[in-house]
Amino acid sequence: MRKVQQRARRRQKTLVILALIPGALFAGFPVLWMFSNSFKSNSDIFAYPPKLFSKTFSWSAYSAIFGDSEKVRFFINSYGIAIAVTILTLLVSIPAAYTFSRFEFRFKKTLNGIIISLQGIPPITLMIPYFALIVKLHFYNTYQGLILTYMVFTLPYAIIMLTGYFNTLPRELDEAVKIDGGNAMTALWKVLVPIAIPGIVTVGIYNFMICWNEFLFALTLTKTNEMRTVPVGIQLLMGQHAYKWNEMMAMSALGCLPVLVLFLFFQRYFVGGLTSGSVKA
Repeated sequence: MRKVQQRARRRQKTLVILALIPGALFAGFPVLWMFSNSFKSNSDIFAYPPKLFSKTFSWSAYSAIFGDSEKVRFFINSYGIAIAVTILTLLVSIPAAYTFSRFEFRFKKTLNGIIISLQGIPPITLMIPYFALIVKLHFYNTYQGLILTYMVFTLPYAIIMLTGYFNTLPRELDEAVKIDGGNAMTALWKVLVPIAIPGIVTVGIYNFMICWNEFLFALTLTKTNEMRTVPVGIQLLMGQHAYKWNEMMAMSALGCLPVLVLFLFFQRYFVGGLTSGSVKA
């Protein structure tokens, strides 16, 4: 009987793998094409018939990027802004989510409804009022303007996710801390936060991805190349008469690496945080 069950499981796994292979090829081929073109010259990219791998292996696109201080600045800006937004969002959303999870107060449902409704507003509809606000605050073409703008979009998601995660943690933990003479903040930072690391890592990675990939506000709220981020920098490689396709592919490949590395290193926390935080809201 066990052998029959094992065979059935093997068949199921085999069928699942066979079904996933076409999807993996469909999703992975554009990424492979991007990486292969980043090691070609522009003339090789337009060769006919097209070839996945060129006979000549060229580092010219990467040399052009790392040899240009302006292009390197794009990556520095993206890293700095994304890390700053991620840290600030977590510092604000963790106590906010804990408050929504553990305490009852006036207008709690109203505030919760506002936070949830903010997730349904398309960012592009807020472009004009945000631009006017940033200019009025004298934050146009500054890091502060981009950081504050991005936090408006990362905070609602972070609070919702972390509130759901804190709801899954037993309240007896808080009560045990209070019995030992601690307060709510002690229970949060010394007991609940270490337990909630999977959820916090999940929110942090998602926030980082939002900031790293954002294009519209990074283009609208900045005017000098010294303030541009990687997505805008890629767009700047599109000239009036010619496109630097190999450099665009190289910069796109370099832009994918941070998110890929984060996911590979924190995959266990990421999956655990998503599943645990969605159990109870």
